[in-house]
Parts: sequence; structure tokens; C-alpha cells
Amino acid sequence: MKNDKEPSFRESVDMMFNRAVALLDLPPGLEEKIRVCNATYTVRFGVRLRGKIETFTGYRSVHSEHMEPVKGGIRFAMGVNQDEVEALAALMTYKCALVEAPFGGSKGGLRIDPRLYDEHELELITRRFAYELIKRDLIDPAQNVPAPDMGTGEREMAWIADQYNRMNTSDINSKACVTGKPLNAGGIAGRVEATGRGVQYALREFFRDERGLAKAGLTGKLDGKRVIVQGLGNVGYHAAKFLSEEDGSKITGIIEHDGGLVDENGLNVEAVRAWIIENGGVTGYPDATYVEKGAAVIENECDILVPAALEGVINLSNADRIKAPLIIEAANGPVTAGADDIMRKKGIVIIPDMYANAGGVTVSYFEWVKNLSHIRFGRMQRRQEEGRHQLVVDELERLSSDKGLGWQLSPGFKEKYLRGADELELVRSGLDDTMRISYQTMRDVWHERDDVEDLRTAAYIVAISKVAASYRAKGL
Repeated sequence: MKNDKEPSFRESVDMMFNRAVALLDLPPGLEEKIRVCNATYTVRFGVRLRGKIETFTGYRSVHSEHMEPVKGGIRFAMGVNQDEVEALAALMTYKCALVEAPFGGSKGGLRIDPRLYDEHELELITRRFAYELIKRDLIDPAQNVPAPDMGTGEREMAWIADQYNRMNTSDINSKACVTGKPLNAGGIAGRVEATGRGVQYALREFFRDERGLAKAGLTGKLDGKRVIVQGLGNVGYHAAKFLSEEDGSKITGIIEHDGGLVDENGLNVEAVRAWIIENGGVTGYPDATYVEKGAAVIENECDILVPAALEGVINLSNADRIKAPLIIEAANGPVTAGADDIMRKKGIVIIPDMYANAGGVTVSYFEWVKNLSHIRFGRMQRRQEEGRHQLVVDELERLSSDKGLGWQLSPGFKEKYLRGADELELVRSGLDDTMRISYQTMRDVWHERDDVEDLRTAAYIVAISKVAASYRAKGL
């Protein structure tokens, strides 16, 4: 139900920016320079499909070029419009600054329902959209680097990369024009899971923050915590999978477009995902209670709520009824500015989107670096690392034998210790480190400044301060 007083997504981002920037002492004019979008390109192009020419509208917005290239996903959805793309581009600027990925913020979108087209048709459409952007330097390894978003994935990124290569045959860094590619097209291990994995690492770091837990009224670890996930797409699926399988959390609710599933003993995430892939939704899933009005499940009792789909799902119409003490925004903008105010007053802690879902851009950064260096992570040092570890194990075993100490290495220790880190392990390590350090910078502002009530404001303060420092370094 739409509330007339509800701010738009773009307005929500601006309101949250304004709340934070009011607590900073920026030079005159710099606040406006950081807030506004530098440029938005709108393209309308035709593709011959099924015997006729169909016209599509797409956008690529560049919010801030305080660092280049600029970075941001391309989404395929019918709801794509200029305001949404510009708001998402702004969020990308702040997100990259917060997690210290050396990019400005950008975003792209194509107004299309990808479900209406077969694979060949989608390839034609994607390549033509990419062509329109590439010829204007809106896709380029040194200037503008897209990634997957809603409605796009590895397949579309591979098409875009190939299109760029066809148009720039002598660019040795052409693979770095886009991230989120398949491994066999220059991608990186761990990119598909990255955003969901980042949500897990963000929650782990929050649960190490005793003062943060106290503000949320939570105690203990993630083990046994009840989690409701709204949207079991790529991000929601991986977040739910990792939290349940590795941290012992119980996924007590899953919300999809056609309803919700509830089981207080914990849902089998893999089984639900398989059912959705086969049947197109959760309707008819046999091993849980089905709720036809799935949106209502977001209001159920739980410890952690993970909105992982569209923006604005928690708004003025339902904010009063949200019972979760902790919300982690796996999607972009799932909580409107109005709902944010209500829940802040209720004492609900929100881990904001610009931090919570930054796993995607962080691992995209690693992929971009990999493409520029032309070597996979771990290739140079893995065997050398294993050799050094072998020396330690050999010496321990020699000492035990020569001295008659009777030491015995624990089962599995030798195998685990001797194995050098491969690309996936290095990517996860880098992501974990990024999520920890970024949370700590927000946490310090949140806990130490009396005028900062929430993590979102703290995140904006950290991000805006870093962007302002970059502009100052440029002489602005």
C-alpha cells in the first residue's frame, strides 16, 4: 500500500545524506558537489526481434568521479528509471568510499523484463546496449566498469566484455572493462557468492561488537538466531545458506514474489532454492507453512531480518509492525527514509545497505585488479607457501621422533596446514578483512559521537568524509 507521504528512493537517499552531512563541517559548495549526480546518459536503441524493430530505453549514470574508474552494476528491470539509477549511483559512491574500493560511483539500467526474451534475443539486446555505452566511454577499464545487478549475471557480463573487446581489439586490459564475468571469461572465484558472503561477514563483525549488540537487545553469537530473508535471489540465497550452514542460524522465514514460507524449526535453504528454480516460486513447497500474503511474513518475530530484494519493502505502511531487533540491508534501499525514522525511534538497529551489501563491489575490485595484472591470485605464492609449511611439519615430526616426545598431530591438521591458499580462499580473506575494517570505522563514529544515533548516519559520515578528502586532494 503506497503512502502519499512516502519519499521516493531518490528522496530517501538525499534525506539520509542530508542528515549525515549536517553533522560535518564541509567547505561551502563541497556538500552540493558531493551530493549531485555528475551526469546521466539516456539511450534509446532499436533491435530487430521476431520480424519487427523493438525500441529499448537504457541509462548509465555517473555520480562522482573523485576517483576513476567509476563502478556500478547494470540492472535489467521494468522499474528502471533515471531517478532510481541516479540514487543507486550515489549509493555506489558512498559504498566504494566506505570499503576503500578506489572507484567513483556509477549505475546503469535497461527498462526490460528479461523473462520475456530467449537467450539469443537477450544477447542481441545486451550487446546493442553495451555498444551504445562503449562508444561513449561509459564502459571502459579506466573510466567506467559495470557489474551484474538485478536481472543480470555472469552471462550478460561475458557478452558485454566480448562486445568491448570487439570494439577495442588492441586494448590489452579489455577484460577489466566489466566485472562479475564467468571464470572462463576472466572472472574471479567467489564473485557470485560475494554479496551474500559479505552479509555473513558483516553480521559476524556486528556480533563481535558488544555495545552494538546491547543497543539491539541481542546477546550471544549467530548460532541459533532466527532469521527471516526477504528475496531468495543470488544475494538472499547465499546469505541464508552461509548463515544456516556455517553459523548455525535458523532461517525461519523466506519471502518470495508469490508468497512466504515459515518454519520456526528452520527451513532447508537448498531445498527451497531448488523448488523455486523448478517451479518459479514458493507456492506448493511441501515442507513448510505457506503464507499467501508473503509480505506479511516480514512482520513476524525473529532476531535478524534480511531484506535482500527490492528497495522500499519496509516503508511507512509496515514499519510500525516490524518486530526484528536487527535488520541488515542486503538489498539497496529496502528501508525508506520515513521507515528508518520510525524504527530508529523504536530502537531497531539497521546495518545499512552501503556497508551490508558491499561484498559485491569489493570482490569486483579484486576481479578488476586480477584482470589488470593478468594473473590469478595465488599462482605465484601458493606452492612456496606449501613448501614452507612442509618444513615446519617435517621439523615437528622429527623432534617428536628423535626426542621420544610422543607428539601426534591432530587428525586433519597436516592436510589443512600444508594446503596453500587458492584464489577463492584469498578472495574470502580479502572480503572478510574489508568487512571487518569498514564496520570498525562505522562503529567508532556510532559509539563515540553523541550526535550520531545509528549506523547509517555513521556510514554516511565516514563515506562523505573520504569523498571530501579526495576532492580536496584534487584542489577543490
